[in-house]
Amino acid sequence: METAAVILDFDGLIVDTESPILGVWQEVFRGHGHELSLDDWERALGTHGGYDPCAHLAELTGLPFDHDELRSRVRTRNQVACEGLPLLPGVSALLQDARERGLRTAVASSSSRAWVEGWLSRHGIRPLIDEVCAREDVARVKPSPDLFLLAASRLGVPPRACLVFEDSPNGILAARRAGMRCVAVPNAVTARLTLPETDLVVSSLAEKTLAELLLCLGSARAE
Repeated sequence: METAAVILDFDGLIVDTESPILGVWQEVFRGHGHELSLDDWERALGTHGGYDPCAHLAELTGLPFDHDELRSRVRTRNQVACEGLPLLPGVSALLQDARERGLRTAVASSSSRAWVEGWLSRHGIRPLIDEVCAREDVARVKPSPDLFLLAASRLGVPPRACLVFEDSPNGILAARRAGMRCVAVPNAVTARLTLPETDLVVSSLAEKTLAELLLCLGSARAE
């Protein structure tokens, strides 16, 4: 079946918000005399609730502290760190190409709707996206397939006709479980991880045009 829709992750795929939050938490851990490894942080990537850095830090230090207050400080620092981040290369062109080819478009993210919608609007690409599915919309986030299946349903497209763009292991697993093809686009954080098997891996969305990607996948729409 030819591709009828493209579905993009948000964090680390549209904007590299994954590097700042990891950096902030690593600074917090170092401030308490410990290191936060990528092996531990991997459980937090592309999902929600997969890893609790506060609980981990409490276990390492053996000291009581106000988890809500620490999370609030981290959120504030992360928001500031993300303020100047640009769209990752190729994002806007991919969405515009999809529009020109008559493909439906969606973002499916394990983050909150406010977080995702805010950045999409700030970067001026919200009009290029038909649907946004966020963690409030499903019972289970990635690596469960629910977000991608919901996106397909809202777009009115069969899952097998959707092409997903993902950067994290949890996201890739979710796409596979949804029965969708997936292009992996590792970022500065996830490039250091071993990714699950996927249909295609590119260094960035600027590496190939959408038409070239579809040809590589053997799914180019008839002209």
